[in-house]
Amino acid sequence: MMPFPGGVEAPANGTLILSAVAALLYLALVRQPSSFRRTFAKTASTALLGVLVLVEGGPLLLAAALFLSALGDLFLAEDSGRAFVAGLCSFLVAHLVYVALFGMAGGGLAAFAAEPWRVAAAAMVVVFAGGMFLGLRPALPGGMVVPVAIYVVAILAMGIAALTLPSPAVIVGAVLFMASDAILASGRFLIPMRSERQAVVAPAVWVLYYTAQACIALGFLLHR
Repeated sequence: MMPFPGGVEAPANGTLILSAVAALLYLALVRQPSSFRRTFAKTASTALLGVLVLVEGGPLLLAAALFLSALGDLFLAEDSGRAFVAGLCSFLVAHLVYVALFGMAGGGLAAFAAEPWRVAAAAMVVVFAGGMFLGLRPALPGGMVVPVAIYVVAILAMGIAALTLPSPAVIVGAVLFMASDAILASGRFLIPMRSERQAVVAPAVWVLYYTAQACIALGFLLHR
């Protein structure tokens, strides 16, 4: 059964399938050296989710966040310090767009007052984000401390804003996004490059990240 009306030939279903195929292709190539095919698969998977939002007439802010994320994917496909910073900036703006989107679509403070579990979840998100930064802080180069701190605050705001929404899929997506970023940062700053643990970092980051973006996109499009 397809998530959207029609079969695989329907524009929405076809776009989603192409996105998933691109994501699987990148997963197969994730440990390979940088190449056009690898970069294209990574960027296309998220960009196609943005196209899906436009095809379905979803929120423009959602499409914007996905396209900004795809730009971040494009930068992070290259293994260099400048590309990492550019990718960080792209995802920072994407998170801020998500915050605006979730804030407009969510229930605000009333959602926390109505359901106490959201308060408990928000507290866990704060502890997770704070612990992530404190764990990274000693390993960060001097010039990266402030940018990473700003990024952590942005993703923390995104996670808390997601908790005001009625869609469980979007909340799960936000949590997975935070987990993906935590593993990515650990792989870059905490885990030695020659460590055997590096073999699982990139695949884990990608699976969590793509699943997060898909959950957020589908959470909005299928629960309107």
